[in-house]
Amino acid sequence: MIKKTDKNAARKKKHDRLRNHFSGTAEVPRLNVYKSLNNIYAQVIDDTKGNTIVSASTLDQSLKGKLKYGGNMEAAKEVGTLVAKKALEKGIKNVVFDRGGYVYHGKIKALADAARAAGLEF
Repeated sequence: MIKKTDKNAARKKKHDRLRNHFSGTAEVPRLNVYKSLNNIYAQVIDDTKGNTIVSASTLDQSLKGKLKYGGNMEAAKEVGTLVAKKALEKGIKNVVFDRGGYVYHGKIKALADAARAAGLEF
């Protein structure tokens, strides 16, 4: 019996390959993106210590009432703006963008563009 390829397993494999080429430091942390069917999550991570410095998602209280649905382009833009604002408050201006194995298109691109527009550089 032939099994269909699991899309999420393929994405994780691609993400592992990408992670061999870059990592976040205290000076230039990694902006990681994860999306589920209903929500979008972003974290700024220092890989040398293994700490999440800043995180934002569609489940944050500040975005909860604003958004009708957490898994669309509008939500991705809001999360990108929020994570950039939180990072700038912590003194982080430069990050390495980790798209999490997803194609740089649609929601991932919208989140990245919103973070850049809010002041993050990558």
